[in-house]
Formats: sequence, structure tokens, C-alpha cells
Amino acid sequence: MMADTYGESPLVARADTLVAAADPGAVRLRELPFRAQVNLRVDPKSPAAERIGTAIGVMLPNQGGEVATNNDLTVLWLGPDEWLVLGPDHDTDRILTLLRDALDDDFGSVTDVSAHRTVIDISGPRTRELLAKGCSLDLHPRVFGAHQCAQTLLGRAQVVLLCWDEQRPHYWLFVRASFARHVVDWLNDACLEYRGGWP
Repeated sequence: MMADTYGESPLVARADTLVAAADPGAVRLRELPFRAQVNLRVDPKSPAAERIGTAIGVMLPNQGGEVATNNDLTVLWLGPDEWLVLGPDHDTDRILTLLRDALDDDFGSVTDVSAHRTVIDISGPRTRELLAKGCSLDLHPRVFGAHQCAQTLLGRAQVVLLCWDEQRPHYWLFVRASFARHVVDWLNDACLEYRGGWP
């Protein structure tokens, strides 16, 4: 008899902190736990890469920081031969099957990393200002716009930042589970001025 599996978000103990940190008129924060995340490594010029693009309905991005989407999958460029494939909650098995079948016997790897990072959804008019307090990226809309991503540091923690909308600022922050609480605590402190905490 198999035991029931139980998953707990790395931020379950910081749920109240996320709510308290936000100010609806400035910044909104929420966790998106259990997003399907699959790491893909393959030669971008190989037949396997083309088969994978056909199988998932979107070709693999080939420029630094580029993001491609179809109806339910999003593909982030992480390196010259590395991508992060995102899908709906608990959809990992379907994505793994699609990628592995398309990879076939060609050289490459398909790895479930869903438990490696959690996702923090950040939006609101002061979002770029908030992120700039702990991130060295130039987040100006002309430089870092919609459907772009970057690996960077935020509050000294390694993160992946994905921009969904630069006009009405909306980002996803991918943070390693072991650093998730630290990042939320940092965000809480950085949001203090928006809650009237400074004189």
C-alpha cells in the first residue's frame, strides 16, 4: 500500500507576511505554489529541438532572455542550450512525457524541477521600484519588457525574473525553496515605505 503524498509550499509559513507586505495601491504580492517547472537541455540546432517545439506548440527561444508562450506552456531561455518549461499547477507529468517523447534517443536531458523553486507573483505601480531596491538589472520598460526573463540576484538570493507586462508592471519571481522565506522577508521590509511605515 502506497502512502499518500503531501506537498507543502516553502512559503506556507510566510503566507501572512505576503499579505501584510502588500499595499493594493502600490504593490501586490502572492505565491503561486506548485507550478509545473521542467528544465530542458538540448542542442538548439538539433532535430530534437525542432521536434520538441512541434510537440509543445511553441519553438524554443533562441535569444538571451527571450520567452515564448502558447496556450498553457511558457518557455524561458536560461542559456544557449537550456530552457525552463512552465505549465499549469500539477501538470508536470504531461510536460515531461511531451519533452521526453520528442527528445527520443537524442542527446539532452529533461528534469522535473517543480520542487526546486516557488513563484512569487508581484504586480502594481511601484513594482519596478520595489525590485530595483535589491536587483541590479535595468528594469526600464525599454530594456526589460514583456515576455523577457533574466537570472539575477534579489536581496542577495539567486532568482529568475519574468516580466509579463511592462506597462502595468507584472512580474513572476522564481526563487529557490531554500531562499524563499528570506526573499519574502526582504520584500516585506522593502515594502515598508508603501505601507506608511516611514515617517
